[in-house]
Amino acid sequence: MINQRLQQLFDGPTVDDILFYLETNQAEEVEALYSFADETREKYVGGSVHLRAIIEFSNYCRRGCCYCGINRTNKNIKRYRIPPKEIVGIARDAYFKGYKTVVLQSGEDPHYTLSDYLFIISEIKKTGNLAITLAFGEKNEEEYRAYFEAGADRFLLKHETSDPGLYKELNPGMSLENRINCLKTLKAIGFETGGGIMIGLPGQTLESIAKDLLLFKELDLDMIGCGPFIPHPETPLRDYPPGTAEMTYRVLALNRVIMRDINLPATTALSTVDETEGRRLALQRGANVVMPNFTPPKYRRYYDIYPNKKRIEVSNMDYRNELETMLSGMGRYVSRSAGYHQNNK
Repeated sequence: MINQRLQQLFDGPTVDDILFYLETNQAEEVEALYSFADETREKYVGGSVHLRAIIEFSNYCRRGCCYCGINRTNKNIKRYRIPPKEIVGIARDAYFKGYKTVVLQSGEDPHYTLSDYLFIISEIKKTGNLAITLAFGEKNEEEYRAYFEAGADRFLLKHETSDPGLYKELNPGMSLENRINCLKTLKAIGFETGGGIMIGLPGQTLESIAKDLLLFKELDLDMIGCGPFIPHPETPLRDYPPGTAEMTYRVLALNRVIMRDINLPATTALSTVDETEGRRLALQRGANVVMPNFTPPKYRRYYDIYPNKKRIEVSNMDYRNELETMLSGMGRYVSRSAGYHQNNK
């Protein structure tokens, strides 16, 4: 039987309810949260773990975000772009290796045209029953709608923080209002829509994190990715401490309790901060998605959004065997479906 505080968090969370679990030093309260998050995950999405193969197809970006290693001001990085036909080939390889979803991710690179994206999406869709997640930033409604009509299924657009002052400081030249409007537009078009924040950003407060979690609920998102801030040496935030794995686990668990049937990844950033236990603990505290990296090695090392990024070799079957062994020991298993959010409802 869960305690009254957790029941209230589940039924109708407030900022104060969330803050309690972000602030508490009582180990038994934190463990109760983790346990309830795991129970909620089991009840609403079951024991399956969905694999999403990430293809990082360009590290060019027109933005100057202060936390990101591929921002336009970094002159000490080798830039690359994967040609459209090669992107399609990589996605097909993922499909034939058993992956049900590909995530096409990049910086905000104006090089690729609408025609390029429509070609990539439509050609991947010809391969088979493969879900496509897009993650390449802010576009206008017409472009978003064109991607959807071509066959794209999901769009991931993290805003990192909904604190207006902090957002403006960390994302020069960008608009938080426009970012949130993009999320609303994607949702209205029919995309499964994903958002997310960083945990431990310089200047971030626990209250702003609590408000972020309530915003996820207000937007009725389908996926939320939350990972720790990791300072990059080629950014203005190079000298700040990283976010902690512990706070990230709490946010992950809170998201599961508040959003119930949502898809929540065990993020790569979390596995970077807690390399030994990050993935396993995340899956025990609410996560039901793992997003391995399918970017070819000749490009992969240059997608340097933060340093020491943990790389998961999805082309290596040893990884798959290792993952399935770990999941079996947890009473979990790799899903055979694409893991659409609406199928959880």
